[in-house]
Amino acid sequence: MITIEVNNKQIQAKKGETILETLNRNGIKVPTLCCMEGFTPTGACRLCVVEVEGKSGLIPSCSFPVEEFLKIKTHSPRVIRSRKMLVELLLSNHPDDCLYCVRNGSCELQDLAIDLNVRERRFSGTKLKSNLDQSSPGIVRDQSKCVLCGRCVRVCDEIQEITTFDFIKRGNKTAIATSFNKDLNLSNCIYCGQCIMVCPTAALFEKSNIDILEEKLNIKEMSVVVQYSPAVSATIAEELGIRSGKDINGILNSILKKIGFSKVFDSAFGSDILVYEQSAELLEKIKYSNNLPLISSCCPGWIKHMEQSYFDLMENVSTCKSPQQIVGSLIKNYFSEQEKIDPEKIYSVSIMPCPANKFEAQREEMTNKGISDIDLVLTTRELITLIKFHGIDVHGIEEEMTDYPFNISSSAGKLHSVSGGIAESVIRTSYFMATKNELNEYKLTKLRGQKDRKEMFVEMGDIKLGVAVVSGLRNANILLDEIRNGRNDIQYIEIMACPGGCINGGGQPFCHDNKITKSRFKTVYDFDDKGNLKMAHKNRNLIELYEKFFGEPQSIKANSLLHTKYSERDILQ
Repeated sequence: MITIEVNNKQIQAKKGETILETLNRNGIKVPTLCCMEGFTPTGACRLCVVEVEGKSGLIPSCSFPVEEFLKIKTHSPRVIRSRKMLVELLLSNHPDDCLYCVRNGSCELQDLAIDLNVRERRFSGTKLKSNLDQSSPGIVRDQSKCVLCGRCVRVCDEIQEITTFDFIKRGNKTAIATSFNKDLNLSNCIYCGQCIMVCPTAALFEKSNIDILEEKLNIKEMSVVVQYSPAVSATIAEELGIRSGKDINGILNSILKKIGFSKVFDSAFGSDILVYEQSAELLEKIKYSNNLPLISSCCPGWIKHMEQSYFDLMENVSTCKSPQQIVGSLIKNYFSEQEKIDPEKIYSVSIMPCPANKFEAQREEMTNKGISDIDLVLTTRELITLIKFHGIDVHGIEEEMTDYPFNISSSAGKLHSVSGGIAESVIRTSYFMATKNELNEYKLTKLRGQKDRKEMFVEMGDIKLGVAVVSGLRNANILLDEIRNGRNDIQYIEIMACPGGCINGGGQPFCHDNKITKSRFKTVYDFDDKGNLKMAHKNRNLIELYEKFFGEPQSIKANSLLHTKYSERDILQ
């Protein structure tokens, strides 16, 4: 530790850290637009400048290392003037549509203007104009609101290794664009939405389907049903003013009924089905030593990346649909039969943590006899908007159950919200299928936590099962290259595109605080610890479904409705 002076007070700094890191650790807030935790600083936005005694110019605190006896002013008149002018210049050509902007109230540029008391326009520039890029099913781009912070470029390159975005042109013509400056649907974007999560303005945001839903809710002849991911119920409490960590499924069910949905289902039931089918698929592949390792298929962002970059491993990818699509298929093919409703009269909605689910729902592979499994997808943020739109008092509401026949799910199904949860669930069920006994210890701690990569080995009778878990596609690329190069001690791989899993999906409430992220993980693990039903294969509704409808996992009917196939995808590079 070394001693430096900040605003006439001595504080402790760690050797090797930057001024900004020291200030943040000591509770001194300095604004920044380009800097992100865990990334090498660039000093591009200059908003984090401070005054250092002995230096003629202002110093970007994000990229300047601390030194013994530094004397720093973080909010001197000179520093404030500089920051204020930078924000005023950003606002000079920014669109004046805050009242209509999707990020109104959660815009970092707006917050900076408030914090720096920018209350008049001193500089007037030519307003940026661009056509909205609405070509993709999940993400909208508005270049007129881009402040060139470069966050989307860096997260797409350094975390996902997709490199959809990059800087083009120079000087005051600099912009951020896709390959050949084409629309997003022609790019290699996987629609994970991590760019949305780091964008400080509304240059990137999810495509809203609320107006379409409102229209369908008012058609009397239409039965509008909904399912929601456990990742949604684990995070939405943050935005509704409900204690974080509280199980709000009952509250959420009641909210959705008040909005107008005729039936409310739990996507975690689809997770149980996926585990049941995928465990049988895994054991069959191990039995015949066929196309191992088996790679999970739950994440639509990862599936698109696989189609683009790893199609040579296509035979290794599970054919199981995602939980969203499994429940969607069951609604249109099983629920409709039980309730004697024409599938074409059912409008199936899902609420998911990721804009990639919007892309997945409109895939041709996700239809049966011309009827889509899922008709419309909302993100968690859209659900929050919908709740406010309907003026629902979430604090004085009576809890309700989810609807039969998809109303029971195991706590293993809830685990799918976090990285490692699918693998943990599959191990529990495949262990039972292989040995006819239950695991002595259901909690597999080696697969838990926020690490980007986790591995463990499990003895299942005569089988030694090697399992690897990765989140963030950069980590997936490293592991898959190991498999390509001959690694053969792993039989099952779980891949999630978003770091940490669906709990941090691109459609979730905005979060830049690691404490909140840890709280989300704890909420999901608490679901499992407190749940009475911990194994997917013990779900009585699942057992009933197979007895009455599917027969057994991997049956002809199960393969027809619960499994799919994918094709190689050409992209602009």
